[in-house]
Amino acid sequence: MKSDNGLCGNSISAAFQSSTHKSPALRQHPAKLFVELTTQCNLSCQMCVKQSPGNEIALGDMSRETFLALTPAFPTLEALILNGIGESLLHPELEEFIRIARQAMPAESWIGFQSNGLLLDEQRALSLVRAGLDRICLSLDAVCPEIFRSIREGGEVEDLQQAFAALRAAREACPESRLQVGVEFVVMRDNLQQLPEVLRWAAGQGADFAIVSHFLPYDFDQVSQAVFDTNSDQAVALYHDWKRRAESLGIDISQYFFINFYKFYRTDEEQRVVDFVKEMVADARSKDYFFHVRNLLARDEALAEELARVFTEAEAVAAEVGLSLKLPGLSPRAERRCDFIEDGCAMVSWDGALHPCYFLWHSYHCHFSYWRKYVPGLESPWGSSTALHFTYWKKSVQAKVFGNVADQDILALWNDQDFLTFRTEVLAGEYPCCSNCNLVPCDHLTAEVFEKDCFDTSVPCGDCFWGLGIYNCLQ
Repeated sequence: MKSDNGLCGNSISAAFQSSTHKSPALRQHPAKLFVELTTQCNLSCQMCVKQSPGNEIALGDMSRETFLALTPAFPTLEALILNGIGESLLHPELEEFIRIARQAMPAESWIGFQSNGLLLDEQRALSLVRAGLDRICLSLDAVCPEIFRSIREGGEVEDLQQAFAALRAAREACPESRLQVGVEFVVMRDNLQQLPEVLRWAAGQGADFAIVSHFLPYDFDQVSQAVFDTNSDQAVALYHDWKRRAESLGIDISQYFFINFYKFYRTDEEQRVVDFVKEMVADARSKDYFFHVRNLLARDEALAEELARVFTEAEAVAAEVGLSLKLPGLSPRAERRCDFIEDGCAMVSWDGALHPCYFLWHSYHCHFSYWRKYVPGLESPWGSSTALHFTYWKKSVQAKVFGNVADQDILALWNDQDFLTFRTEVLAGEYPCCSNCNLVPCDHLTAEVFEKDCFDTSVPCGDCFWGLGIYNCLQ
């Protein structure tokens, strides 16, 4: 990997621009708009960023004037997603906004949003369909009532059942409608086993598609709920190859850290372990992989296998019932792809601020990329005098703003040099794999205001949850 992508300030590589001239990110207009109609909500869900301690998310509704400021972008849009931190059904002008956009957007484009479904009765569903709604995705994280209540505080499974019934009635009343209905499932330890059953239940209720996303802890108390591996898919594959080789040679690499750091005098067998791991690391370096040995040796193999089994079962259920299914990765992908930038997306918050993506839409804290600390005097896998202590470092994410549509034309903001440079730099994809870096948490990432990463890149995408393939959403 390179340490400098050559895209600083307003200087854009002509060669790179030429090679990506067809990318939606570099066109004169956005292809998709994510519009936050409100930050208000009628639930307190544990996976919501609004539960993040110290978040700076203000409560508010988008005004009609702000929404109308988006109309110059409508004629060339492929999709308008009326999503944000809040519940879109709470906005009093939702249907009118859909109607305005539908009249201005291309016939083949689509309008949709995600919802908890609590306010969706037959009258509201019919109103939305007649306004021109094309897709709606309902949050459904369990069909077991107790688990559902614990995750979606204030909600009941029966609420979703009524919402599906309302949508079925609306589709029957408007057979010409293109409405597609889906569910979003946020996977965590408490509901992992529910996924196949949720997919089967949703299909029986009339769902057409399902989106599955991992749970990101916004508070330290939630850390134990995360089920995704922090090691990249490349690193895991390479580690498993070497682990199988070690087993065939009778080498126990699990003892590596105890031997390497606490054994001043080593037996021949112990030295063999150290040499083997060093050879493994050298192989990773030769392939230019981010390779965190401690993370790999301490990964929860049983949980990883269980997650893979449940995802495989979910795919089988989806195929059986005819449900389109989008699953996240079992672990972060080393080869990142930013769907938001690649697909030419832009985000507009309720107050009119323009942002590049979900990751940088709001300011908040979360816990990600656990690091390890050795504590003497406790029992551990590495030996009697050390212990492995898991601590997820607290990551600060600051919103990235490229102007406000209330002050300047949205197409002018989209084509502004700063925003164009940002998108071009993201497309280059030259940033570190922070979750697998041995130096995490470093000063670059723990700083309250991000400036540059260790690759001298000004886009804070090194550990973006969407770019890593562990977060999914309606888009």
